[in-house]
Amino acid sequence: MDHQELHVRAGTAGRDAYALDIGPARDAPHHTTPHHTTTHHTTTHHSSPRYSSLRVLDLPPGGSHLLAAGDSEWLVVPLGGGCTVRTEGLDLELTGRTGVFEGPTDFAYVPRDADALITSGAGGRFALAGARCERRLPARRGPAPEVPVEARGSGNCARTVRNFAAADAFACDRLIAVEVITPGGNWSSYPPHKHDEHVPGRESELEEIYYFAFERPGGYGYHRISPSRAGGAELLAEVRSGDAVLVPDGWHGPSIAQPGNAMYYLNVMAGPGPEREWKISFHPDHVEGYQ
Repeated sequence: MDHQELHVRAGTAGRDAYALDIGPARDAPHHTTPHHTTTHHTTTHHSSPRYSSLRVLDLPPGGSHLLAAGDSEWLVVPLGGGCTVRTEGLDLELTGRTGVFEGPTDFAYVPRDADALITSGAGGRFALAGARCERRLPARRGPAPEVPVEARGSGNCARTVRNFAAADAFACDRLIAVEVITPGGNWSSYPPHKHDEHVPGRESELEEIYYFAFERPGGYGYHRISPSRAGGAELLAEVRSGDAVLVPDGWHGPSIAQPGNAMYYLNVMAGPGPEREWKISFHPDHVEGYQ
């Protein structure tokens, strides 16, 4: 897979109401209310993941959007602003946050084969993280105070992980999603690690999507993927706010933040394994002293 397919630059993968639309190929159109949404146009084609999806929805004040879940389960995660998610006869009120650097947010779970009407009085930006799945779990709200927050690493590898939909934190069928805040100048996703094969008890097979934002305008960072097998994924890219990186396989990391400018990324993971679990292998050349 070439560099362009793995690094999705901001503004190159929009569709209909979405500023970013990454996921398994599908034929059905999105259901939208055009007079309340912003239309985005795709200018570059990128490889589609097989299991995971990430859409970024911009709603103006008073805007609404109808999400048809299809064969995937979804999390509605406010990136900036709040909203109401009406699904399965429930109104899930999300207070949201002013921005991703404010702290964890509440979020909503939408089951497969459901419709969800997302409305926002004040407007905002919302991540829709999805995964193809089999089971239909109940729609519900994940409260912000219940999000497990983990301090991971130390020194210039210290970062904060918000495990809001980690495998052991919030029930989904297939979907795993977390947020990471990396202080300016620090490295995260380090040591390089992989989860691209099923090894019982040791490693799970999960593809992954990274979605980046920076605390101050003009921010940038660097993200690395190196092959774990012949012909595997390889990338060294400068990433900016609104960019995404696809990790179908391979050793991924580090993600490096510009000095003085904190970096955010949302991780969305899913795969074909028999269990929903996050088990990783560290790169043997870089693991010593960093576990």
